[in-house]
Amino acid sequence: MNSENLTWFKSSYSDGEGGECLEVAVCPRCIHIRDSKNPAGSTLTLSPAAWNDFLAHATE
Repeated sequence: MNSENLTWFKSSYSDGEGGECLEVAVCPRCIHIRDSKNPAGSTLTLSPAAWNDFLAHATE
């Protein structure tokens, strides 16, 4: 899927000050992640299972 056709969002904890932020776009079979400061840059694509594993460790 072309990243231009995705609906990207930032965390509600994002302060809008231009700090270190990720944007996420959710699809049925994958999760896309990109740097909010460089939306035209590369994206990381994870399976839903890998994303859930990441979130479990990130919230510890």
